[in-house]
Amino acid sequence: MVSEAQRSRAPIQRLADSISAWFVPIVIMVSVLTFMIWFIFGPEPKVAYAMINAVAVLIIACPCALGLATPISIMVATGRGATSGVLIKNAETLQILEHIDTIVVDKTGTLTEGKPQLINVISEPGVDESDLIKYVASLERNSEHPLSAAIVDAAGGRDIKLSVASEFQSITGKGITGTVEGHQIAIGNQALLNELSIDSASLIEKGEPLYEEGHSVIFVSIDNKPAGIISIADPIKHTSKEAISALHAEGLQVIMLSGDHRATAENVAKKLDIDKVYAEVLPDQKAAKIKQLQADGHRVAMAGDGINDAPALAQAEVGIAMGSGTDIAMESAGITLIKGDLRGIVRARRLSRATMGNIRQNLFFAFIYNALGVPVAAGILYPVFGILLSPMIAAAAMSLSSVSVIGNALRLSKVDL
Repeated sequence: MVSEAQRSRAPIQRLADSISAWFVPIVIMVSVLTFMIWFIFGPEPKVAYAMINAVAVLIIACPCALGLATPISIMVATGRGATSGVLIKNAETLQILEHIDTIVVDKTGTLTEGKPQLINVISEPGVDESDLIKYVASLERNSEHPLSAAIVDAAGGRDIKLSVASEFQSITGKGITGTVEGHQIAIGNQALLNELSIDSASLIEKGEPLYEEGHSVIFVSIDNKPAGIISIADPIKHTSKEAISALHAEGLQVIMLSGDHRATAENVAKKLDIDKVYAEVLPDQKAAKIKQLQADGHRVAMAGDGINDAPALAQAEVGIAMGSGTDIAMESAGITLIKGDLRGIVRARRLSRATMGNIRQNLFFAFIYNALGVPVAAGILYPVFGILLSPMIAAAAMSLSSVSVIGNALRLSKVDL
Protein backbone atom coordinates (compact mmCIF):
# COMPACT_ATOMS: atom_id res chain seq x y z
CA MET A 1 0.00 0.00 0.00
CA VAL A 2 2.84 2.38 0.83
CA SER A 3 4.59 1.62 -2.47
CA GLU A 4 1.40 2.17 -4.46
CA ALA A 5 0.78 5.46 -2.66
CA GLN A 6 4.28 6.68 -3.45
CA ARG A 7 3.71 5.97 -7.15
CA SER A 8 0.23 7.54 -7.24
CA ARG A 9 -0.50 11.08 -8.37
CA ALA A 10 -2.28 13.75 -6.37
CA PRO A 11 -4.79 15.97 -8.22
CA ILE A 12 -2.48 18.94 -7.61
CA GLN A 13 0.05 17.14 -9.86
CA ARG A 14 -2.26 17.96 -12.76
CA LEU A 15 -1.47 21.63 -12.17
CA ALA A 16 2.23 20.97 -12.64
CA ASP A 17 1.53 18.80 -15.68
CA SER A 18 -0.68 21.40 -17.34
CA ILE A 19 1.86 24.15 -16.70
CA SER A 20 4.64 21.97 -18.10
CA ALA A 21 2.58 21.34 -21.24
CA TRP A 22 2.64 25.11 -21.93
CA PHE A 23 5.98 25.83 -20.32
CA VAL A 24 8.15 23.62 -22.56
CA PRO A 25 7.08 25.06 -25.94
CA ILE A 26 7.23 28.59 -24.51
CA VAL A 27 10.82 28.04 -23.33
CA ILE A 28 11.79 26.68 -26.75
CA MET A 29 10.29 29.78 -28.35
CA VAL A 30 12.19 32.02 -25.89
CA SER A 31 15.40 30.14 -26.70
CA VAL A 32 14.89 30.60 -30.45
CA LEU A 33 14.01 34.27 -29.90
CA THR A 34 17.14 34.72 -27.75
CA PHE A 35 19.27 33.21 -30.52
CA MET A 36 17.74 35.53 -33.14
CA ILE A 37 18.11 38.68 -31.04
CA TRP A 38 21.77 37.98 -30.20
CA PHE A 39 22.46 36.92 -33.78
CA ILE A 40 20.99 40.18 -35.12
CA PHE A 41 21.91 42.72 -32.42
CA GLY A 42 24.68 41.07 -30.40
CA PRO A 43 28.40 41.83 -30.51
CA GLU A 44 30.88 39.74 -32.46
CA PRO A 45 31.20 36.80 -32.62
CA LYS A 46 27.40 36.91 -32.94
CA VAL A 47 26.87 33.23 -33.60
CA ALA A 48 28.86 32.24 -30.48
CA TYR A 49 26.93 34.66 -28.23
CA ALA A 50 23.62 33.64 -29.75
CA MET A 51 24.34 29.93 -29.32
CA ILE A 52 25.64 30.21 -25.75
CA ASN A 53 22.67 32.24 -24.50
CA ALA A 54 20.08 30.13 -26.32
CA VAL A 55 21.57 26.97 -24.78
CA ALA A 56 21.73 28.62 -21.33
CA VAL A 57 17.97 29.36 -21.57
CA LEU A 58 17.20 25.73 -22.42
CA ILE A 59 19.37 24.40 -19.60
CA ILE A 60 18.22 26.71 -16.81
CA ALA A 61 14.56 26.28 -17.77
CA CYS A 62 14.66 22.48 -17.57
CA PRO A 63 11.52 21.79 -15.46
CA CYS A 64 13.10 19.16 -13.21
CA ALA A 65 12.10 20.97 -10.04
CA LEU A 66 8.57 21.40 -11.33
CA GLY A 67 8.28 17.69 -12.04
CA LEU A 68 9.69 16.75 -8.63
CA ALA A 69 7.60 19.20 -6.61
CA THR A 70 4.61 16.90 -6.02
CA PRO A 71 5.85 13.28 -6.18
CA ILE A 72 8.82 13.81 -3.87
CA SER A 73 6.56 15.30 -1.17
CA ILE A 74 4.04 12.46 -1.57
CA MET A 75 6.79 9.85 -1.28
CA VAL A 76 8.23 11.34 1.90
CA ALA A 77 4.78 11.96 3.43
CA THR A 78 3.49 8.43 2.90
CA GLY A 79 6.67 7.05 4.43
CA ARG A 80 6.27 9.39 7.42
CA GLY A 81 2.64 8.30 7.79
CA ALA A 82 3.59 4.61 7.75
CA THR A 83 6.09 5.10 10.57
CA SER A 84 3.27 6.70 12.60
CA GLY A 85 0.83 3.84 12.02
CA VAL A 86 -1.07 5.53 9.17
CA LEU A 87 -1.04 3.71 5.81
CA ILE A 88 -2.10 6.00 2.96
CA LYS A 89 -3.34 4.16 -0.13
CA ASN A 90 -3.03 6.99 -2.67
CA ALA A 91 -1.94 10.58 -3.09
CA GLU A 92 -5.46 11.82 -3.87
CA THR A 93 -6.62 10.75 -0.40
CA LEU A 94 -3.81 12.74 1.17
CA GLN A 95 -4.86 15.88 -0.72
CA ILE A 96 -8.60 15.55 -0.07
CA LEU A 97 -8.14 14.93 3.66
CA GLU A 98 -6.96 18.52 4.08
CA HIS A 99 -10.45 19.81 3.23
CA ILE A 100 -12.56 17.32 5.26
CA ASP A 101 -14.99 19.00 7.69
CA THR A 102 -16.96 15.99 9.00
CA ILE A 103 -15.77 12.69 10.46
CA VAL A 104 -18.31 9.84 10.61
CA VAL A 105 -17.37 6.92 12.87
CA ASP A 106 -18.77 3.47 13.44
CA LYS A 107 -19.15 2.34 17.06
CA THR A 108 -18.20 -1.32 17.42
CA GLY A 109 -14.50 -1.89 16.83
CA THR A 110 -13.89 1.77 16.02
CA LEU A 111 -14.85 3.70 19.14
CA THR A 112 -14.96 0.51 21.21
CA GLU A 113 -12.43 -2.27 21.67
CA GLY A 114 -14.31 -4.63 19.39
CA LYS A 115 -13.91 -7.31 22.07
CA PRO A 116 -17.42 -7.57 23.52
CA GLN A 117 -18.14 -9.59 26.66
CA LEU A 118 -21.37 -11.21 27.81
CA ILE A 119 -22.65 -9.35 30.87
CA ASN A 120 -26.22 -10.50 31.61
CA VAL A 121 -28.49 -13.41 30.76
CA ILE A 122 -32.14 -12.92 31.73
CA SER A 123 -34.44 -15.81 30.84
CA GLU A 124 -38.23 -15.80 30.79
CA PRO A 125 -40.14 -17.86 33.37
CA GLY A 126 -39.96 -21.55 32.53
CA VAL A 127 -36.79 -21.20 30.44
CA ASP A 128 -33.59 -22.63 31.88
CA GLU A 129 -30.69 -20.18 31.66
CA SER A 130 -28.17 -22.87 30.64
CA ASP A 131 -30.46 -24.10 27.88
CA LEU A 132 -30.93 -20.53 26.68
CA ILE A 133 -27.16 -19.99 26.43
CA LYS A 134 -26.67 -23.38 24.76
CA TYR A 135 -29.27 -22.71 22.06
CA VAL A 136 -28.02 -19.20 21.42
CA ALA A 137 -24.31 -20.11 21.36
CA SER A 138 -24.94 -23.15 19.15
CA LEU A 139 -26.57 -20.91 16.57
CA GLU A 140 -24.25 -17.93 17.02
CA ARG A 141 -21.09 -19.89 16.25
CA ASN A 142 -22.26 -19.94 12.63
CA SER A 143 -22.35 -16.13 12.55
CA GLU A 144 -19.54 -13.68 11.81
CA HIS A 145 -21.07 -10.86 13.86
CA PRO A 146 -18.64 -9.39 16.45
CA LEU A 147 -21.09 -10.10 19.29
CA SER A 148 -21.37 -13.78 18.37
CA ALA A 149 -17.87 -14.60 19.58
CA ALA A 150 -18.65 -13.15 23.01
CA ILE A 151 -21.63 -15.47 23.43
CA VAL A 152 -19.74 -18.55 22.23
CA ASP A 153 -16.83 -17.73 24.54
CA ALA A 154 -19.21 -17.28 27.49
CA ALA A 155 -20.75 -20.70 26.81
CA GLY A 156 -17.28 -22.23 26.77
CA GLY A 157 -16.45 -20.52 30.05
CA ARG A 158 -19.50 -22.14 31.63
CA ASP A 159 -18.62 -25.59 30.25
CA ILE A 160 -21.84 -25.71 28.24
CA LYS A 161 -21.69 -28.30 25.47
CA LEU A 162 -22.95 -26.88 22.20
CA SER A 163 -25.19 -28.62 19.68
CA VAL A 164 -25.20 -28.66 15.90
CA ALA A 165 -27.42 -25.97 14.38
CA SER A 166 -29.25 -26.34 11.08
CA GLU A 167 -31.26 -24.10 8.74
CA PHE A 168 -29.04 -21.18 9.71
CA GLN A 169 -30.11 -17.87 8.19
CA SER A 170 -28.64 -14.40 8.67
CA ILE A 171 -31.05 -11.48 8.24
CA THR A 172 -29.02 -8.33 7.59
CA GLY A 173 -29.41 -5.69 10.28
CA LYS A 174 -31.84 -7.78 12.30
CA GLY A 175 -30.33 -11.06 13.51
CA ILE A 176 -30.18 -14.78 12.81
CA THR A 177 -32.52 -17.76 12.87
CA GLY A 178 -32.07 -21.53 12.80
CA THR A 179 -32.88 -24.86 14.40
CA VAL A 180 -31.10 -26.32 17.44
CA GLU A 181 -32.13 -29.70 18.90
CA GLY A 182 -35.43 -29.46 17.07
CA HIS A 183 -36.26 -25.99 18.43
CA GLN A 184 -36.78 -22.93 16.22
CA ILE A 185 -34.40 -20.28 17.53
CA ALA A 186 -34.43 -16.57 16.64
CA ILE A 187 -31.74 -14.21 17.95
CA GLY A 188 -31.60 -10.50 17.19
CA ASN A 189 -33.24 -7.16 17.76
CA GLN A 190 -36.83 -6.04 18.16
CA ALA A 191 -37.23 -5.70 14.39
CA LEU A 192 -36.50 -9.41 13.97
CA LEU A 193 -39.12 -10.47 16.50
CA ASN A 194 -41.64 -8.09 14.94
CA GLU A 195 -40.94 -9.63 11.54
CA LEU A 196 -41.59 -13.08 13.02
CA SER A 197 -44.77 -11.82 14.75
CA ILE A 198 -43.41 -12.62 18.21
CA ASP A 199 -44.60 -10.54 21.16
CA SER A 200 -41.48 -8.86 22.52
CA ALA A 201 -43.09 -6.48 25.05
CA SER A 202 -41.74 -8.28 28.13
CA LEU A 203 -38.24 -8.47 26.63
CA ILE A 204 -38.24 -4.78 25.73
CA GLU A 205 -39.19 -3.86 29.30
CA LYS A 206 -36.29 -5.90 30.71
CA GLY A 207 -33.86 -4.57 28.13
CA GLU A 208 -34.45 -0.82 28.57
CA PRO A 209 -32.30 -0.43 31.73
CA LEU A 210 -29.48 -2.30 29.99
CA TYR A 211 -29.68 -0.07 26.92
CA GLU A 212 -29.29 2.96 29.16
CA GLU A 213 -26.11 1.44 30.60
CA GLY A 214 -24.69 1.22 27.09
CA HIS A 215 -25.11 -2.52 26.64
CA SER A 216 -26.01 -4.22 23.39
CA VAL A 217 -29.18 -6.22 24.08
CA ILE A 218 -30.08 -9.35 22.11
CA PHE A 219 -33.60 -10.77 22.13
CA VAL A 220 -34.08 -14.53 22.00
CA SER A 221 -37.13 -16.54 21.04
CA ILE A 222 -37.60 -20.30 21.19
CA ASP A 223 -40.31 -21.91 19.09
CA ASN A 224 -41.79 -18.48 18.32
CA LYS A 225 -42.11 -17.52 21.99
CA PRO A 226 -40.06 -14.92 23.87
CA ALA A 227 -37.33 -16.77 25.81
CA GLY A 228 -35.03 -14.11 27.24
CA ILE A 229 -32.43 -11.47 26.63
CA ILE A 230 -28.65 -11.41 26.60
CA SER A 231 -26.72 -8.19 27.17
CA ILE A 232 -23.21 -7.64 25.90
CA ALA A 233 -20.89 -4.73 26.63
CA ASP A 234 -17.98 -3.61 24.48
CA PRO A 235 -15.55 -1.37 26.42
CA ILE A 236 -14.77 2.02 24.90
CA LYS A 237 -11.15 2.32 23.77
CA HIS A 238 -9.14 4.34 26.23
CA THR A 239 -7.89 6.50 23.32
CA SER A 240 -11.34 7.33 21.88
CA LYS A 241 -12.09 10.25 24.21
CA GLU A 242 -8.73 11.87 23.49
CA ALA A 243 -9.17 11.28 19.74
CA ILE A 244 -12.63 12.89 19.64
CA SER A 245 -11.36 15.91 21.60
CA ALA A 246 -8.44 16.28 19.19
CA LEU A 247 -10.79 16.08 16.17
CA HIS A 248 -12.97 18.80 17.69
CA ALA A 249 -9.85 20.91 18.25
CA GLU A 250 -9.16 20.54 14.51
CA GLY A 251 -12.58 22.09 13.85
CA LEU A 252 -14.19 18.85 12.67
CA GLN A 253 -17.74 17.70 13.30
CA VAL A 254 -17.89 14.11 14.63
CA ILE A 255 -20.92 11.93 13.86
CA MET A 256 -21.53 8.34 14.99
CA LEU A 257 -23.30 5.81 12.77
CA SER A 258 -24.36 2.61 14.52
CA GLY A 259 -26.69 -0.30 14.01
CA ASP A 260 -27.15 -0.55 17.78
CA HIS A 261 -30.23 0.46 19.76
CA ARG A 262 -30.55 4.24 20.09
CA ALA A 263 -30.14 4.25 23.89
CA THR A 264 -26.93 2.22 23.63
CA ALA A 265 -25.48 4.43 20.90
CA GLU A 266 -26.44 7.66 22.70
CA ASN A 267 -24.85 6.39 25.91
CA VAL A 268 -21.51 5.95 24.12
CA ALA A 269 -21.88 9.27 22.29
CA LYS A 270 -22.56 11.11 25.55
CA LYS A 271 -19.42 9.67 27.16
CA LEU A 272 -17.29 10.75 24.20
CA ASP A 273 -18.94 14.16 23.49
CA ILE A 274 -19.85 13.15 19.94
CA ASP A 275 -21.81 15.85 18.09
CA LYS A 276 -24.53 13.76 16.45
CA VAL A 277 -25.76 10.16 16.52
CA TYR A 278 -27.57 8.06 13.93
CA ALA A 279 -28.59 4.77 15.58
CA GLU A 280 -30.36 1.60 14.39
CA VAL A 281 -28.87 2.17 10.94
CA LEU A 282 -28.85 -0.81 8.57
CA PRO A 283 -25.67 -1.47 6.54
CA ASP A 284 -27.12 -0.15 3.27
CA GLN A 285 -28.34 2.96 5.10
CA LYS A 286 -24.82 3.89 6.22
CA ALA A 287 -23.76 4.74 2.68
CA ALA A 288 -27.04 6.63 2.21
CA LYS A 289 -26.29 8.74 5.31
CA ILE A 290 -22.87 9.60 3.88
CA LYS A 291 -24.53 10.66 0.61
CA GLN A 292 -26.99 12.81 2.55
CA LEU A 293 -24.18 14.60 4.39
CA GLN A 294 -22.37 15.17 1.09
CA ALA A 295 -25.55 16.53 -0.47
CA ASP A 296 -25.71 18.99 2.43
CA GLY A 297 -22.32 20.34 1.40
CA HIS A 298 -20.05 18.46 3.82
CA ARG A 299 -16.70 16.91 2.91
CA VAL A 300 -16.89 13.57 4.72
CA ALA A 301 -14.39 11.05 6.03
CA MET A 302 -15.77 7.73 7.30
CA ALA A 303 -13.98 5.53 9.85
CA GLY A 304 -15.06 1.91 10.32
CA ASP A 305 -13.82 -1.64 10.60
CA GLY A 306 -16.54 -4.07 9.56
CA ILE A 307 -17.95 -5.64 6.43
CA ASN A 308 -21.10 -3.54 6.83
CA ASP A 309 -18.98 -0.36 6.84
CA ALA A 310 -17.34 -1.06 3.47
CA PRO A 311 -19.98 0.67 1.26
CA ALA A 312 -19.90 3.79 3.46
CA LEU A 313 -16.08 3.80 3.42
CA ALA A 314 -16.15 3.70 -0.37
CA GLN A 315 -18.83 6.42 -0.57
CA ALA A 316 -17.02 8.93 1.64
CA GLU A 317 -14.44 11.33 0.19
CA VAL A 318 -11.94 9.61 2.47
CA GLY A 319 -12.46 6.12 3.90
CA ILE A 320 -10.50 5.27 7.05
CA ALA A 321 -10.27 1.62 8.10
CA MET A 322 -9.09 0.15 11.38
CA GLY A 323 -6.12 -2.18 10.91
CA SER A 324 -7.78 -4.54 13.38
CA GLY A 325 -10.90 -4.79 11.16
CA THR A 326 -11.94 -6.79 8.12
CA ASP A 327 -10.02 -7.04 4.84
CA ILE A 328 -12.89 -5.61 2.80
CA ALA A 329 -13.02 -2.52 5.01
CA MET A 330 -9.31 -1.90 4.44
CA GLU A 331 -9.70 -2.52 0.71
CA SER A 332 -12.55 0.01 0.53
CA ALA A 333 -10.70 2.70 2.47
CA GLY A 334 -8.07 5.19 1.38
CA ILE A 335 -6.34 5.18 4.78
CA THR A 336 -5.71 2.33 7.21
CA LEU A 337 -4.90 2.97 10.87
CA ILE A 338 -2.60 0.05 11.66
CA LYS A 339 -3.34 -0.06 15.40
CA GLY A 340 -7.02 0.86 15.06
CA ASP A 341 -6.39 4.01 17.09
CA LEU A 342 -8.64 6.94 16.14
CA ARG A 343 -5.88 9.36 17.09
CA GLY A 344 -4.38 8.25 13.79
CA ILE A 345 -7.04 10.35 12.02
CA VAL A 346 -5.63 13.46 13.68
CA ARG A 347 -2.12 12.45 12.65
CA ALA A 348 -3.29 11.79 9.08
CA ARG A 349 -4.98 15.20 8.85
CA ARG A 350 -1.91 17.00 10.19
CA LEU A 351 0.22 15.09 7.70
CA SER A 352 -2.17 16.06 4.90
CA ARG A 353 -1.96 19.75 5.74
CA ALA A 354 1.82 19.63 6.07
CA THR A 355 2.18 17.75 2.77
CA MET A 356 -0.03 20.08 0.76
CA GLY A 357 1.73 23.10 2.23
CA ASN A 358 5.06 21.52 1.31
CA ILE A 359 3.91 20.85 -2.27
CA ARG A 360 2.76 24.46 -2.68
CA GLN A 361 6.16 25.65 -1.42
CA ASN A 362 7.92 23.37 -3.91
CA LEU A 363 5.80 24.62 -6.79
CA PHE A 364 6.48 28.21 -5.74
CA PHE A 365 10.24 27.57 -5.64
CA ALA A 366 10.12 25.95 -9.09
CA PHE A 367 8.04 28.73 -10.67
CA ILE A 368 10.06 31.58 -9.15
CA TYR A 369 13.32 29.92 -10.15
CA ASN A 370 12.26 29.69 -13.79
CA ALA A 371 10.65 33.13 -13.80
CA LEU A 372 13.92 34.71 -12.63
CA GLY A 373 16.39 32.35 -14.29
CA VAL A 374 15.17 32.42 -17.88
CA PRO A 375 15.47 36.21 -18.41
CA VAL A 376 18.96 36.21 -16.86
CA ALA A 377 20.02 33.31 -19.09
CA ALA A 378 18.61 35.15 -22.12
CA GLY A 379 20.99 38.04 -21.35
CA ILE A 380 18.64 40.69 -19.99
CA LEU A 381 21.39 41.94 -17.62
CA TYR A 382 24.03 42.28 -20.35
CA PRO A 383 23.09 45.73 -21.72
CA VAL A 384 23.30 47.34 -18.24
CA PHE A 385 25.77 45.23 -16.23
CA GLY A 386 27.56 43.28 -18.92
CA ILE A 387 26.65 40.00 -17.20
CA LEU A 388 26.06 36.79 -19.13
CA LEU A 389 25.13 33.39 -17.70
CA SER A 390 27.42 30.56 -18.75
CA PRO A 391 25.63 27.28 -19.67
CA MET A 392 27.77 25.57 -17.03
CA ILE A 393 26.52 27.95 -14.34
CA ALA A 394 22.98 27.49 -15.68
CA ALA A 395 23.37 23.70 -15.34
CA ALA A 396 24.57 24.09 -11.73
CA ALA A 397 21.68 26.45 -10.94
CA MET A 398 19.17 24.05 -12.49
CA SER A 399 20.51 21.22 -10.34
CA LEU A 400 20.42 23.45 -7.27
CA SER A 401 16.72 24.14 -7.83
CA SER A 402 16.01 20.40 -7.82
CA VAL A 403 18.10 19.95 -4.68
CA SER A 404 16.18 22.75 -2.94
CA VAL A 405 12.85 21.08 -3.76
CA ILE A 406 14.11 17.70 -2.51
CA GLY A 407 15.52 19.27 0.65
CA ASN A 408 12.25 21.03 1.35
CA ALA A 409 10.27 17.78 0.81
CA LEU A 410 12.55 15.87 3.18
CA ARG A 411 11.45 18.17 5.99
CA LEU A 412 8.20 16.17 6.01
CA SER A 413 10.06 13.19 7.47
CA LYS A 414 10.49 15.22 10.66
CA VAL A 415 7.02 16.80 10.82
CA ASP A 416 5.38 16.58 14.24
CA LEU A 417 2.20 14.50 14.06
